[in-house]
Amino acid sequence: MAEELAATSVPRCSPQAVAEAGPGEAAGHCRFGGRAMLEPGTPWPDCEGVPLSLLAVLDTDALAPWLGDLLPAGTGLLNFFSLDSESERCDPAAFELLLKLDLIDPRLGAVIPAPSAHAVETDAPARSSVFEPVAWTASPGFAFPDTFDPAWDTVDLGSVVDDMPVYDITDLLPGWSEQPYALHAEDMAFGWPVFPTGSSPTPPDGEDSSRYQHLLQLSGQDDWWIGGDSGWMHWSIPTDALRGGDFSRAIPTPDIW
Repeated sequence: MAEELAATSVPRCSPQAVAEAGPGEAAGHCRFGGRAMLEPGTPWPDCEGVPLSLLAVLDTDALAPWLGDLLPAGTGLLNFFSLDSESERCDPAAFELLLKLDLIDPRLGAVIPAPSAHAVETDAPARSSVFEPVAWTASPGFAFPDTFDPAWDTVDLGSVVDDMPVYDITDLLPGWSEQPYALHAEDMAFGWPVFPTGSSPTPPDGEDSSRYQHLLQLSGQDDWWIGGDSGWMHWSIPTDALRGGDFSRAIPTPDIW
């Protein structure tokens, strides 16, 4: 993540691909599941009284070599929460609540930062799902928006492309998978999101998705199924909020066809 390109650019440089880490390979505190890493006294997020569940932690200090000035200094750890209404661990009230809400309701997810020096592992409250932790290793890569992303509307491809691939623009690049910056993980941070069902980012109130920075993409797992179609989950944030360090404006942007 050497730089953040303008919203009208097509490829986004060096997103972060994450994959299960072996012993000693974890990128700081980056992981799926486990306990939240919060400042003492930080309220646990909820949606209409039903506690959200911690899905992932990103350690932006460990990712700093690739982030450049994308995040405010001292961001530290980012905790990603979502309402679990699908897994075997979910509280029945969560499923009933989801039936009443829109899938892109911003209350269904939260991103809470914590300075690394002050963050402590925090137990989840009752009725919040706890997933087995999976430590992540991290590597830089190069991502493109999928072919349904509105970013392509800003680019004149001329005669270069006769037929856009249905899902993966890299199908137009022979040998791309062997390139050193090709991504080989379905969980990614700070890059272009992938929407395998042919969807696109869905901000609330019809807002322009190009004004948002993608934060994290989680693919569906065996023990959880949270988000939109195919169980993929994303979080995004308005670019101006990110620059100001206001993660209270981060929202879930699930893959919904």
